Amino acid sequence: MTIDQDLEKIALQEKRLQFKHFDSGVAWAVGTALKAAAEKRHVAVAIDIQLNGHALFSYAMPGTTPDNWDWIRRKRNVVLRFHRSSYAIGLKQERAQTSLQEKVGLDPKDYATHGGCFPILLAGTGCVGTITVSGLPQREDHALVVSVLQDYLHLAGEDLALDAPCAS
Repeated sequence: MTIDQDLEKIALQEKRLQFKHFDSGVAWAVGTALKAAAEKRHVAVAIDIQLNGHALFSYAMPGTTPDNWDWIRRKRNVVLRFHRSSYAIGLKQERAQTSLQEKVGLDPKDYATHGGCFPILLAGTGCVGTITVSGLPQREDHALVVSVLQDYLHLAGEDLALDAPCAS
């Protein structure tokens, strides 16, 4: 896939992967599903789910490190700033051959445009929080979140997955 094709698919993901409501019960269900999906793939990730700045789910699998939490914080900052997935913002910057630091002065110590953070989008409302995974290559972090949300929202039959790795 090209960057433009990935961005088109991510826009579709963001349009379709929206919730009618989101609370601590939904966060628990999504968080435990992310943990189970990572275990099934035999990978270690840190998982963070926040609603309006309130931590609802947080888990670090054996094999993760404190660095994963810093990646989570930085990716989450991108989503909260732009209300788009961190991967989409990163791909947009790559396509434009720039960075958030160059474009809008955001410090990379606080903003990471790497895949793995997806906005919690409420239908008719917009971005109210974040679901973040850290521990895999960025495209895989993003794909893990998308696949779990697709299953949780009963959209498994839709073609929302990114295809083969993006060609620059």
